[in-house]
Amino acid sequence: MSGDLHALEAWAGALLAKLQPAQRRAINHKVAIDLRRSQAQRIKAQQGPDGTAYPARRRRKELKGKNGRIKRQKAAMFAKIRTAKHMKVKATGDQIEVGFFGWVARVAHVHQFGRQERVTKKGHFYTYPKRQLLGFSESDKSLIREAFLRYAQF
Repeated sequence: MSGDLHALEAWAGALLAKLQPAQRRAINHKVAIDLRRSQAQRIKAQQGPDGTAYPARRRRKELKGKNGRIKRQKAAMFAKIRTAKHMKVKATGDQIEVGFFGWVARVAHVHQFGRQERVTKKGHFYTYPKRQLLGFSESDKSLIREAFLRYAQF
């Protein structure tokens, strides 16, 4: 997979080398926004980059016998974390970054790698299952290629 990314990087680098720095920055920003949108849609679908579904949430004791709106409503995981407010893009003429920053990065890191974290500030520790939030899928690679071709009009 890293070989594919290096090939994509070399191809995009050759394409962008022909442009002015301001044009490169603008194109990279547009591609980063497209990539963020793709990642957010995948997180909303609750799938990893390889297409596998996220592990289900642990069943909470206080909701076990409860009937009503809360029990019936299946709240999607990561509803706020996938918004543009929390999933940021940084684009320069040389690189594109899509990721989480600040306290959201800590939450995303715990889920991305399946780390152990406190449930509440003074609560017990829980080992969260691995839910890969960010990553490249084959469709993301083709999205990047198509976006570069679309935005880099000579």
